[in-house]
Amino acid sequence: MTEWGPLSLHVPEPPVRPGGTPDFHHLSIPQAGAVRRPPVDVPAHEIHDLAYSIIRVLNRRGEAVGPWDPGLDAEALKAGLRALLKTRAYDARMMMAQRQGKTSFYMPCTGEEAVACGFQTALAKGDMNFPTYRQQGLLIAQDWPLVDMMCQVFSNERDRLLGRQLPVLYSVREAGFFSVSGNLTTQFVQAVGWAMASAISGDTRVAAAWVGEGSTAESDFHAALVFASVYRPPVILNVVNNQWAISSFQGIAGGESATFAARAHGYGIPSMRVDGNDYLAVHAAACWAVARARRNLGPTLIEWVTYRAGAHSTSDDPSRYRPREESDAWPLGDPIERLKNHLIVLGAWSEERHTQLRAEIEDEVLAAAREAEAHGTLHDGPKPSTAAVFEGVYAEMPRHLREQRQEMGV
Repeated sequence: MTEWGPLSLHVPEPPVRPGGTPDFHHLSIPQAGAVRRPPVDVPAHEIHDLAYSIIRVLNRRGEAVGPWDPGLDAEALKAGLRALLKTRAYDARMMMAQRQGKTSFYMPCTGEEAVACGFQTALAKGDMNFPTYRQQGLLIAQDWPLVDMMCQVFSNERDRLLGRQLPVLYSVREAGFFSVSGNLTTQFVQAVGWAMASAISGDTRVAAAWVGEGSTAESDFHAALVFASVYRPPVILNVVNNQWAISSFQGIAGGESATFAARAHGYGIPSMRVDGNDYLAVHAAACWAVARARRNLGPTLIEWVTYRAGAHSTSDDPSRYRPREESDAWPLGDPIERLKNHLIVLGAWSEERHTQLRAEIEDEVLAAAREAEAHGTLHDGPKPSTAAVFEGVYAEMPRHLREQRQEMGV
């Protein structure tokens, strides 16, 4: 034993457990409009401060202020609000379907809708997202048919993936939505590789990679940043910090030591933190990063600061690891309420019109669910052919699979 005593490890603990008072003391939130907006071609080392602050546009009165205000008109804002409401309504309907036994599993993005919906508006046709299972808003913001998404969740005869993916692991190539991987961090590596291929071929398309803050602790995250740093491909590296990786709070992934955006500094990659519950801030930061990629200025890493208001999935009970009141205490508020209030401040919206739109969207989602269910659900109706198990892997099916297929008689 030395004079210093025995060594010990630091094991991060969340600031509060179930039954306690919600505590977000670790989150330093600047005033809306206070963070500077640098030119798109700024060198990475000149914006290190943006990795320790939070870019915000909407203030508490619902006004858009500061240099990051994208100046969206009322129609664009209404389209954004519709996408947010539609995403939340879609999640609620699919959660209900899972409880009714119509699908095996579902993962909502409640409270995080603005991140995906706002980001998608910055992309062009042909760009490719490499999303996680909580970016359904990327599809919904494009008005992708809900029936198509629901059929994949139900694994029915209209499932474009033929029952070969877990529900919510969508894949829609024509919408720039790469197949979701349950092992999230692989998306970073694949997105960087896709962006490198785009640059090598002299194309104009950019890639966007998505992970949660918990995934930044995985080796694939760092491998992707090495390649992004060295070859400077046209890619936006998105880290959605919703505070919880299932039941592990963000400190377990290193959030106590530094921000997740700051991890890019060691690789010479420009990075920033953005209020993920502020639709205008999301849109503005996404446009900035996409413009940088499209002008051949290389990658950008963005940490979206948000909160997972609901359960991690239908298999999760968040009340076992965090206070029930924690989502109500989240200091950045609800993205839908904030955008709604902004439209009201502009004189372009009202509480009555909001109630009407929400009802219209709920009817639209219900109609889509009924149409999708007509093609089958997990336990009822037609399913994809069993033969699909053997297809789509090899260009030419090897002998052992042909023999197995013959034995099954399919």
